[in-house]
Amino acid sequence: MNGLLLALPIYLTIYVFYTIFTKLDTLIPIEHQYPGLGILILIVSLVILGYLGAKIINDQIRTRFLKFLDRIPFIKTIYKSITDMLGAFVGNKKRFNKPVLVKINKESDIEVIGFITDEDLQEVGNPEGKIGVYLPMSYSFAGHLIIVPRANVKILKGNSLDLMKYVVSGGVVEFEGEKDEASN
Repeated sequence: MNGLLLALPIYLTIYVFYTIFTKLDTLIPIEHQYPGLGILILIVSLVILGYLGAKIINDQIRTRFLKFLDRIPFIKTIYKSITDMLGAFVGNKKRFNKPVLVKINKESDIEVIGFITDEDLQEVGNPEGKIGVYLPMSYSFAGHLIIVPRANVKILKGNSLDLMKYVVSGGVVEFEGEKDEASN
């Protein structure tokens, strides 16, 4: 069993990396003999696109493009959801940067880790004294948005990324600080 516990994570990590590598390598349909050439072309293309986008595409062109997308119902929903989700993790509008401990109800001592995503709740009519908290699910990137009384929420001190990894892993991941202390 110890051998399986050691070998399986290594095998799965290599398998996932290899699968992603081969999928990305074949994303650009060119004949090439060298493994990784497709990924290299993809990365260079994305860097050039990002550079040109930052230098050439101004806010007016971007605004027109977004207005065009707003006219296409299904595509608008997908595009907006993807950009909002990416923006929640990276960029200037990070949304999962306020980790909290949420008491689910007053009769129970059960608490869950979540992240404040909306403090004024204008979108849902400003329920007084309540805030929006995202509860990620273990072993998944899905989660639930719950509206809870502000009194049920305690701010957690700690790195948001570490706490997200902790929740997604089901609480089995070790924090970097714990590893350092355990090795001393």
